[in-house]
Amino acid sequence: MGDISFRSTVHAERLRFTQEPRTAVRFPGAGTRESTSHSHRIHLPDTVTAGQEYQDVTVAYHLATRLIREPEQAGRGGDGITDG
Repeated sequence: MGDISFRSTVHAERLRFTQEPRTAVRFPGAGTRESTSHSHRIHLPDTVTAGQEYQDVTVAYHLATRLIREPEQAGRGGDGITDG
């Protein structure tokens, strides 16, 4: 079982969006996971307005995922050796 945790902080003196951003967080692959992601924003609203300039912006982002159950593997043998 493995854990992945990612943290990032970015800062901008000036920031402007030409259009409203579309964002998504996905955790593709097999297995069952517990996952979370969130951001803490300073001088940047949760919903931004296209064309508006934001100043002295900081965004701290955290993403974490943990595999809680391995995927089922068909034909899994005790030693992993197969005839070929």
